[in-house]
Amino acid sequence: MKINIVGPGNMGRAIATRALTGGHGVCLVHPDAERGRAAAAELKQRFPDGDADSATTTQAADMTVLALPYDTSLEVARSARATLSGQVVVDICNPVDFTTMDSRVTPADTSAAEQIQQTLGTDAMVVKAFNTTFAGLLATGEGHGFPLDVLVAGDHSSAKAKVAELISSGAMRPLDVGPLRRARELEALGFLHISVQQPLELNWQSAIKILP
Repeated sequence: MKINIVGPGNMGRAIATRALTGGHGVCLVHPDAERGRAAAAELKQRFPDGDADSATTTQAADMTVLALPYDTSLEVARSARATLSGQVVVDICNPVDFTTMDSRVTPADTSAAEQIQQTLGTDAMVVKAFNTTFAGLLATGEGHGFPLDVLVAGDHSSAKAKVAELISSGAMRPLDVGPLRRARELEALGFLHISVQQPLELNWQSAIKILP
């Protein structure tokens, strides 16, 4: 697959690393062309035979990952709606109020992923994934000797299958947790996971694992 990753920050680069590990092509999208090229060059050093490039705007692709904060993801959904039509769009954000770190900014009866789907309309297929994983472990695909579990929610089985392919090819385990409205619970779980890092002294090295 060819995968746009909008936002080459820590999470964006970690997801790009998993994608390249799985043999997919990635395009790192950032309005600052130099920053995008630098991130792509860093990946090319690690994966000299991999397909990694950069762009300043979202391109046609099989999948676009919005590795962005909630507000910025909504802005990209509005501005790139035509380009994202027909694509699988992966929302990874946790809509936390970062001024207080004590609440989410979305109402209880919706989620960031559902808001992005509403903004894009029915021509795009939004999937929630990666919001319960941290970048440090995601870059390696495992935590404490176990493959990372990536919880996935969405309304389109074909879209979730593509996201599951990305996850599996990157040596992680995809877990389908249901329709897109389950993103509400995933975002609550992501918020909880973030909020316990300091009191439990986890240093962003913890992972959520589902054991049978």
